[in-house]
Amino acid sequence: MSVSSSQKKPSRGLLWLIVGGVTVVVIVGVGLSVRASESRDLKTWTDAQALPSVNLVKPVVQAQGPVLNLPGRMEAYSRASIFARVNGYLKSWNVDIGTRVKAGQVLAEIDTPELDQQLLQARATLASAQADEHLAATTAKRWQAMLATDSVSRQDVDERTGDLTAKQAKVTAAKANVEQLVATKGFQHLVAPFAGVVTARSTDVGALISAGGTAGKELFAVADVSRLRVYVQVPQTFSPQIREGTTARLSVPEYRGETFTGKVIATADAVNAASGSTLVQLLVDNPGGRLLPGGYTSVQFDLPVQADVLRVPSSALVFDDKGMRVATLDSQDHVHFKTVTIARDFGDSVEIASGLQAADRVIDTPPDGLADDDSVQLAVASAEAKPHG
Repeated sequence: MSVSSSQKKPSRGLLWLIVGGVTVVVIVGVGLSVRASESRDLKTWTDAQALPSVNLVKPVVQAQGPVLNLPGRMEAYSRASIFARVNGYLKSWNVDIGTRVKAGQVLAEIDTPELDQQLLQARATLASAQADEHLAATTAKRWQAMLATDSVSRQDVDERTGDLTAKQAKVTAAKANVEQLVATKGFQHLVAPFAGVVTARSTDVGALISAGGTAGKELFAVADVSRLRVYVQVPQTFSPQIREGTTARLSVPEYRGETFTGKVIATADAVNAASGSTLVQLLVDNPGGRLLPGGYTSVQFDLPVQADVLRVPSSALVFDDKGMRVATLDSQDHVHFKTVTIARDFGDSVEIASGLQAADRVIDTPPDGLADDDSVQLAVASAEAKPHG
């Protein structure tokens, strides 16, 4: 019994020693495995942190074309300055500013005493010339009769006939002079050349009137405001998109929230070298006379959608010694810079005219030092460029 008990004690101690050794080995193995895993994770994290993180935006084509807003100037469809054609004094005026007039309506009358005397003198001269012509005709007729009996010479008859012709010419000239003065006398009444509204009156009763548009001054101004012409300077960039027949919306400060429709009726087809713009003329109906000639208007053109023009945020642009560029990613997340041309700048976004495709993945706010073929990682999912209102 004593021998058997002594043999069991070493066996039990050896067992515990083996179990302890195995436990230590397991613990060490697990520790080494965990450390190796952590080391791999650390290396992976370190490698990941070494790659720049970027955000992507997607170039977009606008659903509708842009709106071009330009200042314009409104003018009457027709405007006539009324000047005097005769000298005298203003006898009376019948209309004032704001008066609606019809074509041919008398605006004012001029007293023309000097012209009246000239007309009397011209008529007297005509009567005298006619009397001389009648006497010359009678004399020539008599001398023609005497020539038949050879009582007078052919030379004398020719002289009388020539005198008659001269007297007839004087009558014709006197008649023309009278008719000219009568026509001039007709200008003592100032009349409206067309239906419209009187926009200016710069004379009064008793004022001295001088004839002519150079020496004289404008007495009245009449304007046809049933329609207005609107003149707009369109930048050269947009001139091909605005042609005859293009419609526009007009707004004026006095009618806030209300718009009027105009249509392009003519373009200058030439660029002003000083302003870099071309003159465009629109026509807008004004039946109620609400729009005022000479006033300011804001003109809005709805431009057509350009399929080849893409919009991206302004933050995606990179401007350096190589020009204006954007950074894009290929399918392997490698960087490729593309040179682009800007069509329009809206502040928070820009329209790209060339150098970019709709399928390109564009990096928003590229990190400093980024170069072609660099590898990057995506920070967030790609998003579209924000539309500009």
